[in-house]
Amino acid sequence: MKSLKDLYKIGRGPSSSHTMGPEKAAKYFLSAYPDADRYRVILYGSLSGTGKGHKTDEAILDVFDGRKIELIFGSVETKGLPHENTMDFFAYRGESELGRRRIMSVGGGRIVIEGYPELEEKEVYAQNTFQSIADYCMSRNIRIPDYVEENEGREIWEYLCDIWTAMKNAINAGLSTRGVLDGGLGVERKAQYLYNQSHIDESDITKENRLVCAYAFAASEQNAGGGVIVTAPTCGACAVLPSVLKYMQDKKGFTDEQICRALATGGIIGNLVKTNASISGAECGCQAEIGTACSMAAGALCELFDMGIWQIEYAAEVAMEHMLGLTCDPVCGLVQIPCIERNAVAAMRAINALSLANFLSTTRKISFDTVVETMYRTGKDLNSIYRETSRGGLAAIYRHPGS
Repeated sequence: MKSLKDLYKIGRGPSSSHTMGPEKAAKYFLSAYPDADRYRVILYGSLSGTGKGHKTDEAILDVFDGRKIELIFGSVETKGLPHENTMDFFAYRGESELGRRRIMSVGGGRIVIEGYPELEEKEVYAQNTFQSIADYCMSRNIRIPDYVEENEGREIWEYLCDIWTAMKNAINAGLSTRGVLDGGLGVERKAQYLYNQSHIDESDITKENRLVCAYAFAASEQNAGGGVIVTAPTCGACAVLPSVLKYMQDKKGFTDEQICRALATGGIIGNLVKTNASISGAECGCQAEIGTACSMAAGALCELFDMGIWQIEYAAEVAMEHMLGLTCDPVCGLVQIPCIERNAVAAMRAINALSLANFLSTTRKISFDTVVETMYRTGKDLNSIYRETSRGGLAAIYRHPGS
């Protein structure tokens, strides 16, 4: 598996696969052919279907910065493509083609360049299943964060500290911002409203739900508005993990060091999904994004409360199992409906998984590795209209008043 630095990235929303990935691809191609007279880029699959709503065109055009470029939204069909988020880049001088690259944006801002495997990020972890990691940790009497440090070095803690700071900044920025999100749907920011709706007779559980949701709405609305967030594991699912960690830190007084250790455990869970399945909504539906984020949050919470490794696995498995089949159907191709609310619901579900793991981990029948494989197969079986093309589900049925 690759470094957690390849999973947790600080960047601008609204989509890691549709903005961060294409931006990275454009920068790579421009650096390879800086002296071309003109360029052409063709977007396929989900990038073609929801690229405008996700600002894919803006991300690419900004990189080429006024250079002559033809940007084409090609076929939404994915048959024959190496990935559902595929781009073809061409460079020309006069009538001659200087070069071309086929690049895939595979989720979380990561790109794969066809024919250039040497440009891939290096492998950092030898183990690539939860079972093998658990066996390794138990044989050495260490916890998952210690395993992360062993493979990544002590510098990983400084990186995760920066990640945690960026996560809190996104929440705080979202809580202090009002207004309507761009895109035409008229979606109002609700984080500040939720945060301020306290009542003297509010029960503890109601307060917990309200604050966790306020934090989730805050980070997710920042993402939808093109603000700075952290992929966890993606932009569209960026709010699940930070919202539960902030709530628990505020409530229980956990230190930043403890939070970073929880981020390490959540990161390993996200890495396992990324390695063995997918974190791309275009490839496997929203179960791959929100489902993974929910598993990461559940496992991170277990680490925060010093639970055992099988309790961590159980919580992560429960979180993913009950997201199976979740479709990706963003209305108008925007990361707003149902994406923002979905982050809040998943955050609460992660806390539910923590509670169940505290009591039921010894009764488990399904392993985390099994549910990850199941998610991937389920995602591949989903009709393409439910995989971030905005051609099915809510995206096909919902009509904004006045439209």
